[in-house]
Amino acid sequence: MSPGHRPRVLLCDDHLLVAEALKSLLTAEFELVAVVEDGRAMVEAAGRLRPDVIVADVTMPHLNGIDALVQLRQGGNPVPVVFLTMHRDVTFARRALEAGASGFVLKHSAPAELVLAIRAALEGRTYLTPQLAGEVLASMKQGPEEASDPVASLTPRQREVLQLLAEGRSAKEIAASLSISARTVEFHKYQLMETLDLHTNAELVHFAIKHGMVEL
Repeated sequence: MSPGHRPRVLLCDDHLLVAEALKSLLTAEFELVAVVEDGRAMVEAAGRLRPDVIVADVTMPHLNGIDALVQLRQGGNPVPVVFLTMHRDVTFARRALEAGASGFVLKHSAPAELVLAIRAALEGRTYLTPQLAGEVLASMKQGPEEASDPVASLTPRQREVLQLLAEGRSAKEIAASLSISARTVEFHKYQLMETLDLHTNAELVHFAIKHGMVEL
C-alpha cells in the first residue's frame, strides 16, 4: 500500500441506517469501495473489487457473514474481515475467529472501536472487543466447541441450507439458489434434523434465529 493510498473498505450490512452511520464514520480515513447487503454479495464484491479490508455484519440474508468468510478463505481470498454485531455472544465471536476473522466489534461500541479494529486488521493483527475478550479466551481454552455450539457441528453447506430454510425458501428455491437438486436440499434438511435433533420446520427456524443465522 503506497503512503498516499487510503485503505479500501468493503462494507456489508443489510440495515441501511447502520450502513449510513458507518459510512460517515469510515470515510474520514478510508475509501469506501461499496456497500452490499448479504453474504453472497460480499463474496462476489470481495473478488471483484479487491478491498484491503471488509467490515461485515454477522447476521445477513442468504449467507451470514461468518459463512461468507469461510467461502472467501476456501476460494483462497486472504482479505481481512472485521465483524460488527449486535449480538453480545461469545459463541459468535469464537465462531468468527475460528473462521479466520481479523476483528469482532459490537455495534454499540462501533464508533470507538471500529477504526481501531480496521487499523489492526490492515497490520495483520486481530482485534477483539474488550467486552468479550476475556470470555472468548476462556471459551477457547475449554477445547473443541461442538458441545457448546451446535452450529459448529454442521458443514458449511448444511449451514447455508439451514439459513435459507429459515428465511422461508422452498426446497426448489434453495436448489436453484445453490445450484443443487431439490432432492439434495431435502437430504441436507434430513441430516440437519438428525444432527440437531429437531423434528419440524418451525424448530429449524427457531434454532436458526436462536443461533444468530437469521433475524426475526
